[in-house]
Amino acid sequence: MAAAVTTQVTGSLHSFDISTGVDGPGTRFVAFLAGCPLRCLYCHSPDTQYRRYGRPTAVDDLLTEIRRYERFLKVAHGGVTVSGGEPLQQPAFTREVLRRCKEMGLHTALDTSGLLGDRADEALLDATDLVLLDIKSGDPATYRTVTRTGRLTPTVRFAHRLADRGTPIWVRFVLVPGLTDDPRNVDAVASIAAGLPTVERVEVLPFHRLGAQKYAALGLPFPLEGTPPPDEALLRRVRGQFHDHGLTAY
Repeated sequence: MAAAVTTQVTGSLHSFDISTGVDGPGTRFVAFLAGCPLRCLYCHSPDTQYRRYGRPTAVDDLLTEIRRYERFLKVAHGGVTVSGGEPLQQPAFTREVLRRCKEMGLHTALDTSGLLGDRADEALLDATDLVLLDIKSGDPATYRTVTRTGRLTPTVRFAHRLADRGTPIWVRFVLVPGLTDDPRNVDAVASIAAGLPTVERVEVLPFHRLGAQKYAALGLPFPLEGTPPPDEALLRRVRGQFHDHGLTAY
């Protein structure tokens, strides 16, 4: 009798890290996959935009790394987050990593723009405890300016699919002075989030220039070189707009 053949799923992994408080609840093992269809002006990790910047990695090999931290992650009430880049550009690899982590009893999170949400099958979403949904902008024209290549509609469609199936969502919105801070744009994001009953919180992420050195290392100009981070007054105003829509915002 012929032995069963096991097909090993391989993906392009850029790196991994341990983080607390920024990639989901608790302390988390964050796997950053390489490759993204968007070219966001404020992207702080341009080295994750192309799959060639990653290294071929089998699911088993990544799980070996995760198991080294398994006990610590459970004690710290954390889990595993698959991020990028854009993890839904590699749906089979992402699905298998999340599934295997969930089988280990670890909390699982998917960090995505939602642009490729149609690639997430039900098995992938069944293995996902939380989606960190990056809504780049609420105004379609601003969304395209920010991402340079993307459309808002697929993200909204994916968000409603998540809500319909009861998947918890944390909305993430990057606040960039002069780019995403227009009150009408913020209200549009807030309206989208308020229409999703499974949104647990909104994270207003202040723009920073910490990725500028990565652009320089790649020989690329940093698109927002002269843009300052938002001040506290702007952050309060934007968080207040989300609060006005009945949302919990940080």
